Amino acid sequence: MGRPPTPRAPPTALLLALLLLLVLLPRPLRADPLPTEGRLVNCIQAKKKCQVDPICSAAYHHLNSCTSSVSTPSPVQEFLVPEECREAAQHLKNSSLMSCTCHRHMKNQVVCLDIYWTVHLARSLGDYELDVFPYEDTVTRKPWKMNLSKLNMLKPDSDLCLKFAMLCTLNDKCDRLRKAYAEACSGSRCQRRTCLRQLRAFFAKASEPHAQGLLLCPCAPSDQGCGRRRRNTIAPGCALPAGAPNCLQLRRDCVSDPLCRSRLVDFQTHCHPLDILGTCATEQSKCLRSYMGLIGTAMTPNFVSNVNTSVALSCTCRGSGNLQEECEQLEESFSHNPCLMEAIAAKMRFHSQLFSQDGADPTFSVMERQNKSPALRPQPWVPSLFSSTLPLILLLSLW
Repeated sequence: MGRPPTPRAPPTALLLALLLLLVLLPRPLRADPLPTEGRLVNCIQAKKKCQVDPICSAAYHHLNSCTSSVSTPSPVQEFLVPEECREAAQHLKNSSLMSCTCHRHMKNQVVCLDIYWTVHLARSLGDYELDVFPYEDTVTRKPWKMNLSKLNMLKPDSDLCLKFAMLCTLNDKCDRLRKAYAEACSGSRCQRRTCLRQLRAFFAKASEPHAQGLLLCPCAPSDQGCGRRRRNTIAPGCALPAGAPNCLQLRRDCVSDPLCRSRLVDFQTHCHPLDILGTCATEQSKCLRSYMGLIGTAMTPNFVSNVNTSVALSCTCRGSGNLQEECEQLEESFSHNPCLMEAIAAKMRFHSQLFSQDGADPTFSVMERQNKSPALRPQPWVPSLFSSTLPLILLLSLW
């Protein structure tokens, strides 16, 4: 018997083509991990790192002195930054200060935000840049855990605002925080600054389900008692300014405070409709979180009546002169904002569903669906294993 034929070696040209194909094929992309506090540098840490470098330290201190010289005649106009301040900012472009962020619940939040705005001196309101704002852009989704068994002491036909108030009372932390701001914001003892501080503490420290339940409890249009209870959640008699100041003056007061300015930019970024169809920039959960972040600041919004869910700032555009249109745009970013209105409506529908489970287990856990906007940034194309190996199989079949 003759020897079996020796396998023929593939042509050199085919091997080169195969090698080239392997190089040019797109590699699978790993999904970007969610940002965490460990991966992001907060501005306090970034400043300490900058102070070790003499060039960075000198540039930062120069920028810090520039803060008082920056003119902001109108947030829709470009910030007027002196040339020497722009040059100082250029020296920081490779510093971690330029990408630092702050955490909403961090201990020295105001200090962190002050550093952020010192570095981002020329950052104007109204830019709506999803990658330029001071807070970490994360939303933690946890199951909505509730124990409704103790609500049996209420009348069966009690409104949902009363039920959410009872749930807060039954939770030690929520009850303590709520009593603290209720006392600070009450009648004759009202001191607005203290009242606002305690309101911020409540919405920052109380669990999100309890805070959102109190603020966004659904009411029947005919139930004015329920609507009144919802509208009084933030103690408007003390928390809101006396009279009705001009909305532009309200914003000027806000921009002069690092915390309020940060919350306003956060709201404008995450509750911003991108077009006339009402396409929203980000998820409803982020819009609601940024809206609630304004409560306790100079720009505290609230429901305008007891019979509907419309919200607005407590201000007027009378006396705005040639800035009338700009003032109305600011006011309408709350009162006629389709992203905010739909986010509030969706949350109220969710709250209604929690109490519509007749005969259900009184202790249950619900994971709320997140409504994602089609305007969210598209994810990079990730080739599948099949798309990578099919051309190789076809080439090998030609040998």
